[in-house]
Amino acid sequence: MENEKYYTLTGYKRKNQDIITETMEDYIEMIYRNTIKKEEISVKDLSLLLNVRPSSVSKMISKLHKLDIVNFKKYGHISLTSKGKSLGMFYLDRHNTLTIFFKLLNKDKFTLEQVEKIEHFVDKITVYNIKQIINR
Repeated sequence: MENEKYYTLTGYKRKNQDIITETMEDYIEMIYRNTIKKEEISVKDLSLLLNVRPSSVSKMISKLHKLDIVNFKKYGHISLTSKGKSLGMFYLDRHNTLTIFFKLLNKDKFTLEQVEKIEHFVDKITVYNIKQIINR
């Protein structure tokens, strides 16, 4: 522990060199959340859910398609690949776990914004351990 080096947030990001950005995670989670019952979501619906312009959705979907995370069909229909479903399942589970944890921790001071900001920095081991604490 004493031999670990400290970095700024930007330094940790550079060190980890994640291909999938926090914004990509948000898109994947929202697509997964909304395609659990229905296989596809439209560009328009996704833009409304994420409060972004349809053109921003189209650009992001193009990036996610290149990473084999989404399939994109004519007229703006988006579906997840098996890789995308796996990622989406984890991101939604992480989000739900942190929501429960912070509601227990902060009671009436809970805010969704806090979960949205923190979730991108919590790894699988930490999610698992939080689940053990909250008995989920």
